[in-house]
Amino acid sequence: METQQLEQNKTEKPMSALSKAIVTGFVGGVLWSFIGTVTYYFSFSTVSAASFVIRSWIQTEWASSWLGELLGILCVGVLSIVVAVLYFFLFRKMVGMMPAMIFGVALWFVFFYFMNPVFEAVPSFSELDSNTIVTTICIYLLYGTFIGYSISYEYQQYEAENAK
Repeated sequence: METQQLEQNKTEKPMSALSKAIVTGFVGGVLWSFIGTVTYYFSFSTVSAASFVIRSWIQTEWASSWLGELLGILCVGVLSIVVAVLYFFLFRKMVGMMPAMIFGVALWFVFFYFMNPVFEAVPSFSELDSNTIVTTICIYLLYGTFIGYSISYEYQQYEAENAK
């Protein structure tokens, strides 16, 4: 009976701010790439997660199917961990949504303008239609806000708890 009480009285050690940033990165990558895939299927955009991480290197039938999209979403989730850790180390002390929103739009420019030659399945910037540009900028803006604001908020909470 006494050991049960001791086990019940133990409290779990809270996750560090970096651990929460890693989880936020994965969840944000999966969530927003899924939404990007939905916009692709409804023809709001001509690119999806699989366009970047699957179809640019693998030209098979399954890469254009639901399996390719699912693997693309999961790959973006994993790659998003890197983006979240980068945000954590560079911008975690910034307060508010505006730095996170700017980060999201900057990511869009990096992937669609500067790194476009790496992704063969993604049309060049001049070949993108206006629907794709607007839709993907909005998704990257929301992704940046989700990642950045969540990480900054968690960091501020972590610092406030440790200051006590």
